[in-house]
Amino acid sequence: MSKNPIHHSISKHIEIKHHFIRDHVQKGEIELIFIDTENQLAYIFTKPLVEDRFNFLRDKLSIISLSLLK
Repeated sequence: MSKNPIHHSISKHIEIKHHFIRDHVQKGEIELIFIDTENQLAYIFTKPLVEDRFNFLRDKLSIISLSLLK
């Protein structure tokens, strides 16, 4: 919707925050970039993860383990 300015009947109930984002995309003030599932860093905060996946995301965020500080 942010890239297609045509209003469809299904978009009449879209929240104001989405219109706000679309307006800023159209002005060129922000750019929306697709991030695939493998690189969704927010998953470390929102999903239960296996240890390998957790460590991979933690490293991407540059967070160090407490055990390395001792």
